[in-house]
Amino acid sequence: MPYISNSSYETDFIFQNGHISTIYSGIIRKLESPEYRRKRLFLTDGDFLLLDYVLQTSKKAIILCHGLEGDSKKNYNNACANFFIEQGYSVFAWNNRSCGGEMNLLPNLYHHGSIEDLGAVINYVLAQNIEEVFLVGFSLGGDQILNYLGRKQVSEKIKAAVAISAPFQLKSSAEKIQGGISKIYLSRFIRKIRGKIQQKSVQFPSLISKEISKNIKSFEDVIDRFIVPVHGGYTDLADYYKKASPAYSTDGINIPVLVLNAWDDPILGKEDHPIALAEQHKYLYLETPHHGGHCAFPLKISKHPYSVVRAFEFFKNNT
Repeated sequence: MPYISNSSYETDFIFQNGHISTIYSGIIRKLESPEYRRKRLFLTDGDFLLLDYVLQTSKKAIILCHGLEGDSKKNYNNACANFFIEQGYSVFAWNNRSCGGEMNLLPNLYHHGSIEDLGAVINYVLAQNIEEVFLVGFSLGGDQILNYLGRKQVSEKIKAAVAISAPFQLKSSAEKIQGGISKIYLSRFIRKIRGKIQQKSVQFPSLISKEISKNIKSFEDVIDRFIVPVHGGYTDLADYYKKASPAYSTDGINIPVLVLNAWDDPILGKEDHPIALAEQHKYLYLETPHHGGHCAFPLKISKHPYSVVRAFEFFKNNT
């Protein structure tokens, strides 16, 4: 499928800086969340997820997957949910374990390769008399979608997906966020994750030491000291990077997927724009606007970000 190098995305001069567009869209701008209903979705392992939704008469639905230490009501999710609700779609915005305001029950949290939980959400949505399902993921949520589509047998009702600001090679994005001014984003993530690991050490003192959270200073520390030993399925940091990075699971993707990654994204690294792969893959589209930041893409003349409008357009063209 094509590599879309000549993106139509344009924005005001001030937002032609990845940091400004990212901070404005994620922190400064405030967007109302839809009037969601909330369901506690119980999982087969005894844990639960919090699923926020708006159910409409349409047989089309969007499933929204949030980013690292986000939740269903982050600005980027709200922008997408509100837009698709206006178009008549049902919207299901799920919260990863520990996100959405309640701590989960088991020791494990979530990560880029947490595809079983996404599968549980998809199965629930498919049971709601929905005929066409579309997936939209932001950052980590985009990775979860790509990994799910690449590693699982997908229902024919899942028609297409869009991954926005999705790290394709986790090692590359980890190196980017740990250097230069991008460290400001890392510090926010680490502060939140460290607090959750502290809570887990209280819940499960025999399994999780209080010292773990004290020693976490980087994204790699989170993986090496908590994700690998607690979650299972990975032998070490390098193994996690290989198994949880979408770059290694795309062969199994067999529905249309758009990856929208800006060149000025302050979190994505050099290897997170897989041009050669997109040019060779039957179903994977890659669009790389010069600007857009991380999960931002503000437009000149619209209250809706380009990423949301582009997702809607992509879904229309691929059904």
